[in-house]
Amino acid sequence: MKAQTGSGDDVGLEDSSQRENQPDSSWQENQPIRANASSSSVASAYFNNKIIIPEDQQHPIFSFKKLWAFTGPGFLMSIAYLDPGNIESDLRSGSVAQFKLLWVLMSATFLGLLMQRLSARLGVVTGMHLAEVCYRSYPRVPRLVLWIMVEIAIIGSDMQEVIGTAIAFYLLSDGKIPLYAGVLITIADTFTFLFLDKYGLRKLEGFFAFLILIMVVTFGYEYVMVAPDQPALLRGMFVPFCEDCGPDQVLQAVAIIGAIIMPHNIYLHSALVKSRDVDRTKRDHIQEANKYFFVEAAIALFISFLINVFVTAVFAEGFYGRNITQVYDSCIEREVPHASVFNTTNLEVDIFRGGVFLGCQFGLAALYIWAVGILAAGQSSTMTGTYTGQFVMEGFLNLKWKRWIRVLFTRSIAIFPTILVASFSGIQDLTQMNDMLNVLMSMQLPFALIPILTFTSSESIMGDFKNGRLMSVFTALLAVLVIGINLFFISVYIHSLPPHWAVYVAVSVLVILYLTFVLYLCLSCLKRRETPYVLSESISGTSLDLDSETPDFGSTINTSEFGSMPNTGTADFESTPNTAEFGSTPNTSEYGSRANTSAVEKDHTKRNTSSQ
Repeated sequence: MKAQTGSGDDVGLEDSSQRENQPDSSWQENQPIRANASSSSVASAYFNNKIIIPEDQQHPIFSFKKLWAFTGPGFLMSIAYLDPGNIESDLRSGSVAQFKLLWVLMSATFLGLLMQRLSARLGVVTGMHLAEVCYRSYPRVPRLVLWIMVEIAIIGSDMQEVIGTAIAFYLLSDGKIPLYAGVLITIADTFTFLFLDKYGLRKLEGFFAFLILIMVVTFGYEYVMVAPDQPALLRGMFVPFCEDCGPDQVLQAVAIIGAIIMPHNIYLHSALVKSRDVDRTKRDHIQEANKYFFVEAAIALFISFLINVFVTAVFAEGFYGRNITQVYDSCIEREVPHASVFNTTNLEVDIFRGGVFLGCQFGLAALYIWAVGILAAGQSSTMTGTYTGQFVMEGFLNLKWKRWIRVLFTRSIAIFPTILVASFSGIQDLTQMNDMLNVLMSMQLPFALIPILTFTSSESIMGDFKNGRLMSVFTALLAVLVIGINLFFISVYIHSLPPHWAVYVAVSVLVILYLTFVLYLCLSCLKRRETPYVLSESISGTSLDLDSETPDFGSTINTSEFGSMPNTGTADFESTPNTAEFGSTPNTSEYGSRANTSAVEKDHTKRNTSSQ
């Protein structure tokens, strides 16, 4: 890895094409698949420059200087753990179970860290994000279905984030900014903030860090004001038991897991790690990147966990056990805006009512500080959601659209239904729609977990960095557990649908189709294959590329990624010398001489030999 060069804002940044690729003779076997130039997200300004990893010979085991260079992707990823959907899940957890479900929150965050570890490893080892690997690994129809499922998850999350931001504007303006106007403002400022990356990747990451800092300060302030019972908090965090819990508490525990582990976030993290200039020709550099990305992700998720604990504890101490009369009287006494939301028979809380409640109990300052925190959560998660939509569309469809067109398209899909609801419904309808969106995203979870487990356990994709047997079994059981919990959450929600035969028939058909596709992905995961589907189909002469002029891994001269083969009439990865990524002539390939051929090319040679 190179030392940092330049000065000012350009320190640590260099175009990735300037990196020198020196072969590592010590790494000769089981080399993983890597992206060629066409596989990178060329349309994403996020990857126009890459941060150079500095050398630190004085600290070979652990270097804070290198950790700082790797810091960024994990914090952007952690924002998905702090979106308005998670904040609402936290406050409801505290309001219905006090501190008793904090251990569920901590466990879900830990499980999320394991999944993010796999996501980051895939991006580091292959140089491709999850959507790009799916594009090269699944046949056309399953790939398009998978893309649709992931887009649904992104749209659902995006709607939650826009709703949260609109509610924050509504609270801050005392209702003067209507909900539909808040949605439109969110669209405009998202476009504005996204173009911060034109001024440097570090500035963009710094802006996200600033938004996270706002959440720490605002929700931390609420935590200090409420002063929760610390022994009860610690007991709820470390004792995995929920005393005297009923169906409401169990359902809320399931909702916590569904809100924490977001399917599209796994796709996002695998793309964000590509922003660091890691020399993938050297095994020790890949190991180093995996280590520092994991440490950074652990730190980022620990901070997000603390913020979630702040919110849960505030409502566990301040709201739990109160009745509607007490809350409403407090609102009238302090003359808090929107006090009428508690002039009802049922005491419920959500993002909007939670802010009003804090104003009733602790003064108007608490209400406005809460709204600022929600605004930071909604704005930051909306921006990362937009990035996710871009990466997923580029990866699954191999699109090369202009940046502003792609942003406009992905934003419009999510914004249009939200504007309709905000224009013709009240704020209560927006918060109720939040519950439906949580269920929707829970259903999409298998379409991120199964592919990431499939690819990170594949030797042809990950090489020596594939999951070990113990890790594969553990993560598979984890995926089954998470998917089962979310299916339970979905089954509970189905009972609330209208009791009509047409509804049950439609739901039955959708469930059958859904389970069939999940089963297909599971069978694909269990099937041991030496090369991805796309390689097998390329061998048979079938291209999976949506654009025939841009083959998947390169089957034309001078564009192959996997090295050259003798022109026997059956070779598919033909290329001329000095152009193959895996090379075939001495001292010209990236990975060394012909004797050091990759596992994929060795397999291809065997295929040609047997066919002859």
